[in-house]
Amino acid sequence: MMLTPLISFFHPERLWLLLLVPLLLLTYLALARRRASRTRTFGIENLSRVLPKQAAWKRHVAVVAAVLSLASLTVAFAQPKDSVNVPRERATVVIAIDVSRSMEATDVEPNRLDAAKAAAQGFVDLLPQGFNTSLVAFAGSAAVIVPPTQDRALVKASIQNLALAPSTAIGDGIYASLDALALAPPDPDDPEAPTPGAIVLLSDGYTNIGRSSTTAARDSREAGFPVYTIAYGTPNGFVVTNGRREPVPVNPAELATVARESGGEAFRAGSSDELRSVYASIARSVGYEQVDQEVTELYAGIALGFALLASLAVVSLAARWP
Repeated sequence: MMLTPLISFFHPERLWLLLLVPLLLLTYLALARRRASRTRTFGIENLSRVLPKQAAWKRHVAVVAAVLSLASLTVAFAQPKDSVNVPRERATVVIAIDVSRSMEATDVEPNRLDAAKAAAQGFVDLLPQGFNTSLVAFAGSAAVIVPPTQDRALVKASIQNLALAPSTAIGDGIYASLDALALAPPDPDDPEAPTPGAIVLLSDGYTNIGRSSTTAARDSREAGFPVYTIAYGTPNGFVVTNGRREPVPVNPAELATVARESGGEAFRAGSSDELRSVYASIARSVGYEQVDQEVTELYAGIALGFALLASLAVVSLAARWP
């Protein structure tokens, strides 16, 4: 198993200067031993007369702090870096919502669809301002309800107007989302650059009509768009059809496969609060990206602290001189 280094650097080749640290310490120890030997052989030296024995620890502190300051400065010179989350400037997010009749189940109050609408509207508000948002609805077929736009009010109003329909075609929902991503406006600063984007797909069931969701997920990955899936509902969900109660338990297996095959991530939510939390997590995932950022200031500050300690020790030693 490969170990990940605790610290990475923009210029790791500069770390060879750390070899000076043990060299300086060995030199100090050798000089201290030589001094002790000369003291035993020739008696007390002049410096020993003016520096009491109890001041020896101050010399040790001064030397060690100075050497540690040098080590910290060397680390800072190699420009250490760390991964930080930075908001993306632009991207397109397609919100794909299952509107099949099973979404009428009331295991989530007031029912799955109404709770999903409220959470999706909140998700729109969580996305960075420069993002385009699109809405896709799917049941027995799929359609792009709102093409990519920065008009948040339009997207939220369209979410509110979603209505139930029979059957579930998750694969078609993914393909419709890819159609929506193809409509995303290019970057005005770099029109030839690929459009960054992702699909956030919520469903409570499994495909019973239309194209394969696994094939769609692989095509989405090939196009560079991960699918974040949300399996929404509980095992106890049911709907009433013609006076007969029909169980509609949530089925997360297919959605987990879609997420894995597309390079996205699979989530599960069994309540309105859980769904809001899931959407917030996805917003962080698609709204931010990890970039390497220099953290030299931290190690320069540590070096300054050790240098200050060494200086205080030296000043304390000087204060004892006549």
